[in-house]
Amino acid sequence: MSVLSIESNYKKFSLIPIDETITDQLDDTNIKPYIKVLLVPLDYSITIDFVQHTTGALSLFFVNSNQILQIDKFGKQQAQMLCYNRDFYCIQIHDDEVACDGLLFNNIFQMPCVPLDVRESGIIENFFDQIAQELSLKESSAEEMIRTYLKQIIIKATRIWKRQNLDREKQISVPADQELFRDFGRLVEIHFRKKHTVAEYADLLFLSPKTLANKFNKMHLDSPNDIIKNRIVLEAKRLLYYTDLTVKEIAYQLGYDDPAYFNRLFAQKEGIAPSLYRKQGKKV
Repeated sequence: MSVLSIESNYKKFSLIPIDETITDQLDDTNIKPYIKVLLVPLDYSITIDFVQHTTGALSLFFVNSNQILQIDKFGKQQAQMLCYNRDFYCIQIHDDEVACDGLLFNNIFQMPCVPLDVRESGIIENFFDQIAQELSLKESSAEEMIRTYLKQIIIKATRIWKRQNLDREKQISVPADQELFRDFGRLVEIHFRKKHTVAEYADLLFLSPKTLANKFNKMHLDSPNDIIKNRIVLEAKRLLYYTDLTVKEIAYQLGYDDPAYFNRLFAQKEGIAPSLYRKQGKKV
């Protein structure tokens, strides 16, 4: 299987086979800046943002443009990757659970993997096959058809993920609360370099910090404070691993005027000082 692509008016979309040759390209400008959906068979090991996932069944992975992706181990069957930019699929009318910044790509649960059962595997594999056919045909309507199949993949995977990760009690909880959690996650993604306290995000959501914390506790989620700090530390790890910025410069980039405080935060979360993390090339 070769790479199949479509491009028009700044909109880019590709279907890429995953094999050993892809590992050197994941950091290239042809792949890294784009949103990615991976269909990965049994017995692969994939690291996303320093967390390793090993597939026990055919699985979907959703990787946003700012996330780090590595293929650590290949299974016997070939995996596939949809790779596209926000111009291709990310418009205001899609700004909900199936958007490019929706539940699967930017969620506070930090679980980008969706394992599929036999029936679900057949449905998703069919969508990938249909996309491959449309890319091969190169007809004028192909772009819209591909976008339709992509949306169906995201909708189907969102439903499966919610069923797998939210028990019945959580699924029937107040929809407004579920929307609040997504809004909180988006706000953290936008503001984590400048806003570090629960009170600041509660203010943006027109809630008291106590109310916000209680809502997270009700859903058995990490506390808002932990989510904020975890996002800050994740960005620090990316910068330590992929840039030559000093620890002091990274602290300033993340909104800390006191590098010593930033060092303590990082060590508290990771069990190691940032300078030692970089030196060891540690991946957690």
